Amino acid sequence: MFAVGLMAAACGTTEIDSVRGMTQTGGTEFTQALASGYRALAIQEEGLRDWSDAYMYARKGLSAGQGQVVLPEDPANYALPASMMPEFQSARARLIAALDAGGRQRLPRVAAGAQLAYDCWVEEQEEGWQIDCIEKCKRDFYALLAQLEARPAPAAAPAPAAPPAPRQFIVFFDFDRSNITAEGARVIQQVIASYRQKAGPVSVVGHTDRSGTPQYNQGLSVRRANSVKAALVRGGIAAGQVSTAGRGESEPRVPTPDGVREPQNRRAEIRIQ
Repeated sequence: MFAVGLMAAACGTTEIDSVRGMTQTGGTEFTQALASGYRALAIQEEGLRDWSDAYMYARKGLSAGQGQVVLPEDPANYALPASMMPEFQSARARLIAALDAGGRQRLPRVAAGAQLAYDCWVEEQEEGWQIDCIEKCKRDFYALLAQLEARPAPAAAPAPAAPPAPRQFIVFFDFDRSNITAEGARVIQQVIASYRQKAGPVSVVGHTDRSGTPQYNQGLSVRRANSVKAALVRGGIAAGQVSTAGRGESEPRVPTPDGVREPQNRRAEIRIQ
């Protein structure tokens, strides 16, 4: 027994070291919360020199940290009093049903907390001597399970339809250019198609990044707006329906220091009312 104990301790320590320094590689908010909780339980059991349970929690934490969905412990694998087994089995079945019914996605942290509390309850009950800890894990489990099982409030009646929002498009430009690129031409075609579905006044506002003087950029922004207008008119939109303006570098889409070239700021914004 002594040799087996040493082997378990050595193995447990290896897994615990791994879970203590693990870096989560994705997964969901549920698996991330589960991994953090199992890591804390593994370290706690290591401090109590409960190597078998520390190893169990570390193994589950590492799996959850890799984005895997780990199930709650099966009470059949524990030496629990026969009189308590029906409650543990019923509680686990309720928990899994709530998790599978969307609990992991709807309330990820609550779902993870309920699973952690359940595993803690099973593990501590098998040991059977930390009565306060058993009761706390059990109490926490049922409180969190109640949240998972609660039916979402019925959806509110839909609000009255808001007036249609303006249709908005953006044409981007190369540095210090006002000619329409191939990508910009595709956006222009989208504007024309939208206009044909429902005509309305069109506004085009040109912008620049903050590379260059304010005076130069003001002129460049006007040229960009006029370039877009010309393309819209060639596409069949009446010139009188299209207004233009230039804002120069005064309204950046991405704020930058003066002199910085920023592609997102070299643009013309199009709105169809």
